[in-house]
Amino acid sequence: MKKPRNPLVGELCAEFAGTMILILFGTAVVAQVATSSDGSLGDHDSIAWAWGIGVTLGVYVSARLSGGHLNPAVTIALAAFKGFSWAKVAPYILAQTLGAFVAALIVRASYAELIGTVDPGHTIKTQGIFSTLPGNGIDGFSISTAFLDQVVGTAILVFVVFALTTAWNNPPLANLGPVIVGLLVVALGMAWGANAGYAINPARDLGPRLASLITGYGDALSDQNGDLYFWLPIVAPIIGGLIGGALFKVLVEIHLTDDTAQDEEAVSEPTNARG
Repeated sequence: MKKPRNPLVGELCAEFAGTMILILFGTAVVAQVATSSDGSLGDHDSIAWAWGIGVTLGVYVSARLSGGHLNPAVTIALAAFKGFSWAKVAPYILAQTLGAFVAALIVRASYAELIGTVDPGHTIKTQGIFSTLPGNGIDGFSISTAFLDQVVGTAILVFVVFALTTAWNNPPLANLGPVIVGLLVVALGMAWGANAGYAINPARDLGPRLASLITGYGDALSDQNGDLYFWLPIVAPIIGGLIGGALFKVLVEIHLTDDTAQDEEAVSEPTNARG
């Protein structure tokens, strides 16, 4: 008799694969822009769009098996407010971070020659390909502003994701959900990208940061001011996600009527995001 598969293994594989797809598009577009000598290969808008499309494709890859979280801040918020199992939180986060790490290694190898041409010392000039920086690398930019930015940006992300995926709130059809979430990430990139590079996702930042650290970027854990920075895109998004989830509960969910409660069972777990 064939031994039944552990469903958690499939969920973790899906989170790994979905996050890998997200980061393959996200870091590669930044690499393309950063290594273009004349700006002909893209700009800020192309970066925002590619990250958003990466989120959409990553959610489509993973949503059926895992819900398509792709983001530890989303996973933790789902556990805190939407009944997601706390026992799955750490495995999901590990799978997401590993997916981001592997994707960044692929981009690092694929763009090695171009990066070496424009930044042979692997300095802060191209570190932003893989991880975020306060003020996108502007000297003297404050940590406190970057922290606030990440809290606010991730709160917006989780608040809207909850709104888009709560059945009582008349969300878009399930097959369109990933597209709308992707557009949300595009909007965040265009509106909230200046202060801290809109990481809004601990796995998106930590995985590629570690990949760059072991492939020549010796200062990858620090920012352009020399301050230890890797912790901020981890801690601030988690706080922001919890704030966003709590605000949705208080401002929207508790006011939804009971006559559509039966629809809640028909909706899969919320999906997410970035990027």
